[in-house]
Amino acid sequence: MSRIAEIERKTKETEIYIKLNIDGTGEAKLDYPIGFMSHMLNTFARHGLFDIEIRAKGDLDVDQHHLVEDTGIVLGQCFAKALEDKRGIKRNGSCAFPMDECLARAAVDISGRPFLYFDGQLSGSPIISAGEGGKEQKFQTDVNEDFWQGFVSAAGCNLHLEVLRGRSDHHKIEAMFKAAARALRVACEIDPRVKDTVPSTKGSL
Repeated sequence: MSRIAEIERKTKETEIYIKLNIDGTGEAKLDYPIGFMSHMLNTFARHGLFDIEIRAKGDLDVDQHHLVEDTGIVLGQCFAKALEDKRGIKRNGSCAFPMDECLARAAVDISGRPFLYFDGQLSGSPIISAGEGGKEQKFQTDVNEDFWQGFVSAAGCNLHLEVLRGRSDHHKIEAMFKAAARALRVACEIDPRVKDTVPSTKGSL
């Protein structure tokens, strides 16, 4: 069974193409203009064992919000499309992921009902890195929640994502991405005991 989806979304604010293979090896091919977010998407692919190809551009002269949120939306749409009727999946998964001084926890239910609980314990200060040509680039950490809100709304999943402890915002965000990827990896796995059944007493998700 091939669980692959490909979606392109164009608006006046952003242009995003994503191809997702849920049953991949963790390979990421990224053409993404925000360095820190590219690092998070690569981390998400690696820890979820999802193959992801992303090409994106947007109105970064306005804000990072549009591009990051829309990336979450398109990635969520890819998961929904690739999983189809969700037949045979384990449906839920969870992970507590430690990263040095930080501990993040994710719990996901691919229920068809979108809901996000997010507590990143972020400071609000931007993460500063060197962009193209050594030009300083600042990542707006508050858009991390926007990404996950877009993702759950489009994927139709219930996600609780929180940092239990930590100091570094970099570590907090990265640990959340890793925890979410691991939780989704489990939730998307095919359960051989119920591979022909939709995991719900309702008969559909």
